Amino acid sequence: MYKGVGSKEIVVKMGKAGPIGYLGTGGVPLAQVEESIRFIQKELHRGEAYGMNLLCNLQDPQIEDETVDLFLQYGVRNIEAAAYMQMTPSLIRFRLKGIHRNADGEIIVPNKVMAKLSRPEVADLFMSPAPESILQKLVQAGKLTSEEAALGREIPVAENICVEADSGGHTDQGVASTLLPAIMALRNEKMKKHGYQKRVRVGAAGGIGTPEAAAAAFIMGADFILTGSINQCTVEAGTSDAVKNMLQEINVQDTDYAPAGDMFEMGARIQVLRKGVFFPARANKLYDLYIHHNSLDEIDEKTRKQIQEKYFRRSFESIWEETKDYWLKRNPEEVAKAEKSPKHKMALIFRWYFGYSTFLALQGDEEHKVDYQVHCGPALGAFNQWVKGTGLENWRNRHVDEIAKKLMEETAALLNERFQRFQQG
Repeated sequence: MYKGVGSKEIVVKMGKAGPIGYLGTGGVPLAQVEESIRFIQKELHRGEAYGMNLLCNLQDPQIEDETVDLFLQYGVRNIEAAAYMQMTPSLIRFRLKGIHRNADGEIIVPNKVMAKLSRPEVADLFMSPAPESILQKLVQAGKLTSEEAALGREIPVAENICVEADSGGHTDQGVASTLLPAIMALRNEKMKKHGYQKRVRVGAAGGIGTPEAAAAAFIMGADFILTGSINQCTVEAGTSDAVKNMLQEINVQDTDYAPAGDMFEMGARIQVLRKGVFFPARANKLYDLYIHHNSLDEIDEKTRKQIQEKYFRRSFESIWEETKDYWLKRNPEEVAKAEKSPKHKMALIFRWYFGYSTFLALQGDEEHKVDYQVHCGPALGAFNQWVKGTGLENWRNRHVDEIAKKLMEETAALLNERFQRFQQG
């Protein structure tokens, strides 16, 4: 969960209990990520599992590369690769650094990758060996040895594939019952084609908030499950109490879809909280304006005034000055492009709202609650109904390790009960 909502406290709690948790590094400054790694490694010093999210960043590949540098520096062994549509040198470098053969000739791969995805063509990339062009580039740059590259041709980029159905945050609105079997079939095909030594595991995520949902995933053949939304409404989650208070009240119908701020122009979608906020409606309005206009000047005066006074509470001009300063530090080409293209300038100004709405939610700004952007799927609504009337109804009693244990234990009990019923006819 990005922006540190998947917090260092979640990772430690899960690690000490047995499951693995992943730190949400997306949108978090590297210095803060480094501080969290140190905290996690201090707390989990007995071999407990932990992982870090690695977010694909095609707009600014340097961020991804510097994140991998940090992971390798601190000996991070598990990553959750998210938002990848193609393989990148940074991802391949993490995967293959330190790969070797032992005395028995077995390939030893220190660094593990779990790929979160929702499309078969992306699964195909992760289940295949690293692209030859990237391997050669990394060897030429001295970032991989010839031996590491050679062994990289014999293993998949990821040995764990997490099939993400209609989840909170970025989503392709996939259906688990169709996605999971298709990608498991692809796994079997890739195993046969490449003759890997170890079986590629396929797990499930998205919509899992109750024992029934988890049981359905395991019956379909999932090797593991990954939960997200239900962990956001816990003591350990790295978001505000105000957001948690809102989330514990939602039902399954209380989410909606909106444009993704980081891929605004592409029309990518995210699933977010709808109950009690205006963010989905306002974000969709901004995208609609972007699609139908070539500049801010083309928008009628009444709508321009509404956006500046009601949505942004600031003028377009002041937002552009702030946005321009940001991009001059990160990628000056964005500013140059915006100065030549009024439509691109409009997109950058509109994208400011997505960062602003996330900041409001993380800070728990009560005055501007209607603009909270909270990534969430209906799994949390189902979870809320499941624990209604129990000690877990209030989020202040919810801890990620206890939720994981309760979910898995009750899933096992449910499966046993169903199997016995089937056997009895």
